[in-house]
Amino acid sequence: MVAIQHSKKPLVVNPLKVSQPIGASLAFLGLAKSLPMLHGSQGCTAFGKVFFVRHFREPIPLQTTAMDQVSSIMGADENIVEGLKTLCEKSKPDIIGLITTGLSETQGSDIHRVTKEFRARHPEHVGITVVPVNAPDTAGCLESGFALAVEALIATLVPESSVAGRRPKQVNVLAGSVLTPGDIEAIKEWIEAFGLRPVVLPDIGDSLDGHLVETEFSSLTIGGTPRSEIAHMGESVATLVVGASLHRAADLLRARTGVPDVRFGGLMGLADCDAFTQALADLSGKPVPARIERQRAQLQDAMVDSHFMLGFARVALAGDPDQLTMHGRFLHGMGAEVVAAVSAARADTLTDLPFAEVVIGDLEDLEQRARLRDPQLLIANSHAAASARRLGVPLLRAGFPQYDWVGGYARTWVGYRGSRQALFDIANLILGEHHEIAPYRSLYRDECADPAGSPVESGLVH
Repeated sequence: MVAIQHSKKPLVVNPLKVSQPIGASLAFLGLAKSLPMLHGSQGCTAFGKVFFVRHFREPIPLQTTAMDQVSSIMGADENIVEGLKTLCEKSKPDIIGLITTGLSETQGSDIHRVTKEFRARHPEHVGITVVPVNAPDTAGCLESGFALAVEALIATLVPESSVAGRRPKQVNVLAGSVLTPGDIEAIKEWIEAFGLRPVVLPDIGDSLDGHLVETEFSSLTIGGTPRSEIAHMGESVATLVVGASLHRAADLLRARTGVPDVRFGGLMGLADCDAFTQALADLSGKPVPARIERQRAQLQDAMVDSHFMLGFARVALAGDPDQLTMHGRFLHGMGAEVVAAVSAARADTLTDLPFAEVVIGDLEDLEQRARLRDPQLLIANSHAAASARRLGVPLLRAGFPQYDWVGGYARTWVGYRGSRQALFDIANLILGEHHEIAPYRSLYRDECADPAGSPVESGLVH
């Protein structure tokens, strides 16, 4: 069993963790006509919005209750009511995500009570769904905030029912924060290849993959999972859960609807992809399509081509728990060794990883441990670029944020094709740091050469 170590430092030196409110906001950005509103100061929202815009290269609709020094002390309930009223009147969203921050949580704001107060004072906005989420940034990370938002969405929008399977071709997909928009698109195509119809919650592949519209700016999300689709998730034949962080959300969905679920820690590597493909074949009753079989064969060929580079390769890895799980198992399956692993937060799944140790800490902890173990590659988000330079190793950017790399959000990691490309990229990065072997020069060469540079006869050189 892997040893879980907590960093003993009194402060964060080189941040790895992204806060829970940003994770919760990301989940709401995957819904159609949605608008996240952070209950906190303007700076809390502005800081998160900067990361979203730089990562996705898209305008991001994000609002705030704009708590100031007075409301922080005297109470900010009126900020919430007025903020919700303004958004309902001006933007007319389908869903508003009301998310707490460290400031409002420290104050002790009861957003569930204030939401009821808003409903009582403004019944004219009954058609707009408000989903309150407690997501203090004093705990957890992006992944846990994302999971809290998905749980709140299910609790608010999915009614209790007993009609599971009424739509025999419909399958739910609870998509964890580890998945990129490119991953979501690949999973949807994977499911549709078996004649099934996916309902993805949340679908950032549809909302954050790039939209060109006539209007210069939209105050609401464009694309994403419609509210009406979420309400009918209880009629699906099954739920596919990608990411252990969503297990509590999956438990809640199954308890409310009775829809059975199949759970996957990740979808990288031959074993995980085969398990997902088999699940789809079982649900659809159809054989595996020829193109899926072909993609599987291509991945096998890539495994053969890259095993010389990845076998016994030393890799340092940092990220949220689901990312560590998916990438760590993938690397271990290819024979690589994770010599240093740092997680942004603790999770039960970390104890099952094939590592010697996982540290709950920051990128300085990763850098210090990696320096002792001579890694050949670093896998982490863009915050790790400076660490990679100091270590003298290449960086494979994965996770959020990627602010110094265009298109990182669109990359596909999962599936047979995504796994194949990951193998090629890792192998090429390792090859790029290891050049051809230098020619051997005898230590006697200088001593046994005449001034003209030609060998002389001796007992050593003839």
